[in-house]
Amino acid sequence: MARVAASRRSFLGRSYNLVGVVAALVILAWTLIAIFAPYITPHSIGDIVDEDYFGPMRQGLWLGSDYLGRDMLSRVLMGARYTVGISLAAVAIACFCGVVLGMIAAVTGGWLDTCLSRFLDAMNSIPSKLFGLVVVAAVGSSIPALIMTLAVIYIPGAYRFARALAVNINSMDFMTVARVRGESTAYLIGSEILPNIIRPVLADFGLRFVFIVLLLSGLSFLGLGLQPPLADWGALVRENIGGLPFAAPAVIVPSLAIASLTISVNLLIDNLPQKIRDRDA
Repeated sequence: MARVAASRRSFLGRSYNLVGVVAALVILAWTLIAIFAPYITPHSIGDIVDEDYFGPMRQGLWLGSDYLGRDMLSRVLMGARYTVGISLAAVAIACFCGVVLGMIAAVTGGWLDTCLSRFLDAMNSIPSKLFGLVVVAAVGSSIPALIMTLAVIYIPGAYRFARALAVNINSMDFMTVARVRGESTAYLIGSEILPNIIRPVLADFGLRFVFIVLLLSGLSFLGLGLQPPLADWGALVRENIGGLPFAAPAVIVPSLAIASLTISVNLLIDNLPQKIRDRDA
């Protein structure tokens, strides 16, 4: 207990977990970098600025150079824009569609609930990486195609999570009272169910963001993500994998960037107040 208490700090009368604060700051930093990347990159991502390949860290090339002699700092900063942007757009679409469908199924029930659940269960049974590989190989790896593919993969999971929460709320007395009053389905979903499940849904949003970042990085590492000259962090690891025997920063730094973002999101979710993480709070 003393160790737990020592890990918390008080500010304006509220207690904050130090690990969660640090994780939130890392996430905020990567978000700001993703937004302002075009304005803070020291070089164009395509400019060859080093006569050597896999150059070391030094003044002017703070993260070394890649396999063509391009500035890795600039490429990592711009890679954040694609990794964070694509993943955030995909998880927003997946969670919005999954949560809305889950609440509709829970409130309506009957054949609609059965059909939606069976169809999305079938979708969920397909391995995510296999589905992503097939779809991206078929339709191409443009940014819109990647966003929609990643969103479709994670809609079934968001649906099952939201439906499980909504079914519990739907069985409560205040829902029966609202039905007796003659409230519409839209009112029941928007005013009765959604406010009572929004906190665990936001925690689930963060977890699915991590899954999508890792899946996007995996697809890019296999060559089915963003195509040159664009590159997210997974593509940066793939194109500089030849520098691994030399411990080149060009292959290590993008890997650390992926790890720092995903671990920070997990730590932030783990250290959220219990009333936010618990579904029945």
